[in-house]
Amino acid sequence: MPSPPLAPIDSPLDLDHLSRMTLGDAELEQEVLAMFAEQAVRLLAAMAALPPETGALAHKLKGSARGIGAFAVADAAASLEVAIRRGHDKPQAFAALKEAVAEARAAIETILKH
Repeated sequence: MPSPPLAPIDSPLDLDHLSRMTLGDAELEQEVLAMFAEQAVRLLAAMAALPPETGALAHKLKGSARGIGAFAVADAAASLEVAIRRGHDKPQAFAALKEAVAEARAAIETILKH
């Protein structure tokens, strides 16, 4: 029998992963979530016009997202990296990344309010 998922499939954040990364320190969890939310906004703004450094910025966002358990953001950032390497579908990949970040930030906002 397969193991159940660590978080609901439709959740933008894997809170069990986040807890493991912060060793269960709730204050640290809140701190890294707030930092990620701010960083994601800055990186998306820097990528908006799809400048030459977009691939590096997407890679940075991917790593940060994996660290907090925002795997949909990480996957979308990876897709943008691939689109840049292949030279096509960049606007669509960026739009998907923006959507994934918005969902993660909404979840983070809810967590930080409690």
